Amino acid sequence: MRRYETIYIIRPNVSEDDITAIIDRTNGVIEQFGGTIVQLDRWGLKKLAYLINKESQGYYVFTEYAGTPEAVSEIERLFRINEKVLRYMTIKTEDKFTEGFTKNQVTDAEATPTDESEKESDES
Repeated sequence: MRRYETIYIIRPNVSEDDITAIIDRTNGVIEQFGGTIVQLDRWGLKKLAYLINKESQGYYVFTEYAGTPEAVSEIERLFRINEKVLRYMTIKTEDKFTEGFTKNQVTDAEATPTDESEKESDES
């Protein structure tokens, strides 16, 4: 399995129930193909940098998951069909997903200071 991140933007006039249905459908496809959800964030309604299909706002959803390329293809196929989804983008972050690598290790890595931050604190 590979590790992916998918961000998709849903039309702002879509009801909360429809947004939840789109998210559940996406997660269902990932799990149907044997994948696992690592992180799911609803970023909410945000202003777009430019108009997309005459919309100036969109509801952003971020999903990080381990899955197969077939799952990504199916998710993107469903997004192309669904008119409620304005845009989507999927990025492969790792070729191999290890079960031990979780969000806790990411936060541990962020908590360790870098050389630059140590230098800045020494200069103060």
